[in-house]
Amino acid sequence: MNFVVLTIFPEMLDVFFRHGIVRRAVESGRISCRAVDIRSFSKGRHKEVDDRPYGGGSGMVMKPEPLAAAIRAQRAENPSARTVLLTPQGRPFCQDMAEAMADEAWDLVLVCGRYEGIDERICSSFIDDEISVGDYVLTGGEVASMIVIDAVTRLIPGVLGGEDSAEKESFRDGRVEHAHYTRPRMFEGQEVPGVLLSGNHADIERWRLEDSLIRTVLKRPDLLEKTGLNNQEKEILRQWCRKIEAIISST
Repeated sequence: MNFVVLTIFPEMLDVFFRHGIVRRAVESGRISCRAVDIRSFSKGRHKEVDDRPYGGGSGMVMKPEPLAAAIRAQRAENPSARTVLLTPQGRPFCQDMAEAMADEAWDLVLVCGRYEGIDERICSSFIDDEISVGDYVLTGGEVASMIVIDAVTRLIPGVLGGEDSAEKESFRDGRVEHAHYTRPRMFEGQEVPGVLLSGNHADIERWRLEDSLIRTVLKRPDLLEKTGLNNQEKEILRQWCRKIEAIISST
């Protein structure tokens, strides 16, 4: 896959590309990443990329000419690439969307807005999709573009160290992930659950399934509303409820 980020702060992305999973994916040739400075497409004497909004109001708006030229340049190099605007108004970015992008191996041109936003004529004529990474406001789309690239890259076969690493992570099956433990066995009075030390893989898998489900109920019950429960999960929760009732009755 090829990722191109259109931004007025390419230095922010250059650092991101040189670290962690993304760096290893670039070095292995599984992805390419490039930050393009929108200012380089401005024909103004001072390389302006923003101006005051028509109709008045606070803040500035990103001008259409540099953005249009930057997008056209990327499309000329890769006509099949999808142009995506990072914006609070976009579709909520989620694991399913990241998986679809990785499976389809779309080349992405990620447009990072700044100030009060971008000229609407860019949205209507140059943008294939709009994505939001959450219901909050960021200073610009750069951090959001990093989230998208990171989430998609780790799903590309061969990027993660373990072949099934991505298969067992949070949200893969509409559940948060089970708890993780490592050495030491005892830490400040808290011991690792005994089942994880048993060597019995069937018991360990069942514990992880139960822990994942219970953590989902406690931390992200909204996920269960979307996916529902299978019979095994219903029985696990019934047993859990019976244990809670027994504790309440004994106190």
